[in-house]
Amino acid sequence: MPKTKFQAVIFTLMMVMVMVYPMICFNISLEIGKMTNQVFLMAFRELVVMAPIAFLIEMLVVEKLARGLAFRIVNPNDRPIFIILTISTMIVCLMCPIMSFIATFLYKDAGAEFIAVWLQTTTINFFMALFLQIFVAGPLVRNFFRMIFKKSLSSNNKQAIVNQ
Repeated sequence: MPKTKFQAVIFTLMMVMVMVYPMICFNISLEIGKMTNQVFLMAFRELVVMAPIAFLIEMLVVEKLARGLAFRIVNPNDRPIFIILTISTMIVCLMCPIMSFIATFLYKDAGAEFIAVWLQTTTINFFMALFLQIFVAGPLVRNFFRMIFKKSLSSNNKQAIVNQ
């Protein structure tokens, strides 16, 4: 959808915020054994660290790699929804293990069990991240992004998705 580098930065910032904060809340609630109002406040402390990390990883590594992987499955002539879902899935497949690794390193006292804790964290996070991306964050951010950049986005969204 973004047509310029500026739009790509804005889109990624929005997506990071809508994905990272709920994922942090999810992980904190798992760690303490329940969801409480306190979880929402606790998550802001981690968000300050994890959001910039996620943004940099997404912008510098994952976006291009995810597109490359996605276009091995779909082609530019496919329906836009298939392209979007494939790219989104590839992003989750790449970001989830990376961010789970970073979260395990920074926030879990894994010690000698680091690999096992990281794999468990990745497995638990993957399905939540995929659900959040496909059904909540993706549609929400894309719709909000279209509202913000309505004038500059062309009516040919399919070509914008392919060129992104």
